[in-house]
Amino acid sequence: MRGVRSNRLSASANRASGRAQTCEICQLTPLGVLARLGAHHCRRQAQVMQCTEGYVEFRGYRTWYRITGDLCADACPLLVLHGGPGCTHDYVDSFKDLAANGRAVIHYDQLGNGNSTHLRNAEPGFWTVGLFLDELQTLIAHLGLSQYALLGQSWGGMLAAEHAVRRPASLRALVIANSPASMGLWRAAALRLRARLPDDIQAALDEHEAAGTLDHPAYRAASQVFYAQHVCRVLPWPAEVARTFAAIDADPTVYHAMNGPTEFHVVGSLRNWSIIERLHRITAPTLVLSGKYDEATPETVEPYARLIPDARWHVFANSSHMPHVEERAACMRLVGNFLDDQTPWPGGQMLRSSALANRAV
Repeated sequence: MRGVRSNRLSASANRASGRAQTCEICQLTPLGVLARLGAHHCRRQAQVMQCTEGYVEFRGYRTWYRITGDLCADACPLLVLHGGPGCTHDYVDSFKDLAANGRAVIHYDQLGNGNSTHLRNAEPGFWTVGLFLDELQTLIAHLGLSQYALLGQSWGGMLAAEHAVRRPASLRALVIANSPASMGLWRAAALRLRARLPDDIQAALDEHEAAGTLDHPAYRAASQVFYAQHVCRVLPWPAEVARTFAAIDADPTVYHAMNGPTEFHVVGSLRNWSIIERLHRITAPTLVLSGKYDEATPETVEPYARLIPDARWHVFANSSHMPHVEERAACMRLVGNFLDDQTPWPGGQMLRSSALANRAV
């Protein structure tokens, strides 16, 4: 991951203490919308896609980030917030496809996860919504973003909404993907979905939760039945999804503290979180996403669409919790067109994401 330093990193990103570097993964992984091209090329500019990474100092720790594209470009950059809490950027890596029409896409690993500083001995109370809001604001300031769009997936959408209700002047657009507006609604939905599982699967879950044997192979196997239906229906899981879940297994500190042992057994500090009563404060144009088979059921997502003044809602017919994986091309087209409409290029110099996707050869 630590390759030759990029010569084209924007001046603002170069403030990363000289640590921004070329990302070998981005060099080796073709953009999804141009997957059949032999190289990592943007058809709009006929050049190799730039990819840089670095760290920002935060409260004495380090937050890792990666920029796909050029922050000096005219298009409003997109900042991607991963879920969990406790996941990594890997499973939402596909959103780098949106850089193919000239928009910089920024991924980062939240503190405690992935390439950022791990704090396995931190007390559960250390991990708060406020901590991650401050980290996000620190990254925005570090990169010198005078305008930006946010895309948050699952917990990342909850965090993005928390940021948006504060009405930051530089926020131009918001995408809330597969996120509950209330963990009370989420827990109720999880119970309903769980009740539809086969009887033997439910019995295994109940038995091991009562015994506290949540690492037992039978419990993990039963949990996987739920995940295959309501988290990611692409089986076997793509490598980027598998990497994220492997990372949670390797260090579940944040996930256990804020969520709990599984997606449907929520006993962490977020169990009573809600933003419903504050959604009316969001002024940014908002796109809400969910899947037909999503663990974020319509009841959990609906408040975003109803209470955010300028919101629209799309449900992917063949997806669960990860349309960006399960219906990747359609998801990128929809999100790309929304961003193009809400954050137009100066002088109208814009190639719509749908047109770009259709031009892949």
